[in-house]
Amino acid sequence: MNKRKVRVKVPASTANLGPGFDTLGMALNLYAWLEIGIAEKTVVRLYGDKMAGVPADKTNLIYRVAQSVFERANEPHPELEISMYSDIPLARGLGSSAAAIVGSLVAANELIGGKLSTDELFQMANDLEHHPDNVAASLFGGLVAACCDGSRASCVRIEPDERLEVLVAIPDFQLPTEKARSILPERVPLGDAVFNVAHSSVLVAALCQGNLAMIRHAMKDALHQPYRAPLIPGMETILREAPRYGALGVALSGAGPTLLALVAA
Repeated sequence: MNKRKVRVKVPASTANLGPGFDTLGMALNLYAWLEIGIAEKTVVRLYGDKMAGVPADKTNLIYRVAQSVFERANEPHPELEISMYSDIPLARGLGSSAAAIVGSLVAANELIGGKLSTDELFQMANDLEHHPDNVAASLFGGLVAACCDGSRASCVRIEPDERLEVLVAIPDFQLPTEKARSILPERVPLGDAVFNVAHSSVLVAALCQGNLAMIRHAMKDALHQPYRAPLIPGMETILREAPRYGALGVALSGAGPTLLALVAA
């Protein structure tokens, strides 16, 4: 091991942005702080009310991800001292698990002297999270368009327009991603698929060009939000009414239940 202790700061993320299901992500200025160090005996310390219910032993996600880095780099599997504080609420659609995965990958890799490349870390993160949008946003920052062909993930980073700001409404209940995904149909009508491809393409083009007026027309979805709306009271009303009150566009953040609005500063 090259270092005895590493500390990282990782952003939360929002995914989908409406039509970009499992492909579009964006980092947010909401953070988790993670410190990992070599120890004689593993200790996991969790701080803040957002950590309630997270295991504080070797079943902890951060510990397990760090061990995967050591194994990949053919390093000894040491006992670790782990400390984490997070402002990212769990199971709210703000990428809490992606932030933990990315933070642990980066910190563990720094602990062994950066033996793995950033791309290797990204591939590992995608394998762990099973979709690339949140982890790409937390790892690279900004806006990302990401895809995976089944074996390899790729992404392109987009610098956000400086006028863009984000408002989020975070409900006081959790919605596990597994539950939010379980209600989605395995097959969708061709018309809905074409609708989302078109809107996602226009949204990316609008974000690249800074065409803020086009965002409200592009942030529409037919693949996941209509099916998830019954799980989130008031969601349909907010999606319908928020543009009337100044939102450039509004969408479910990730699997929810948080709702996100893009606004112009």
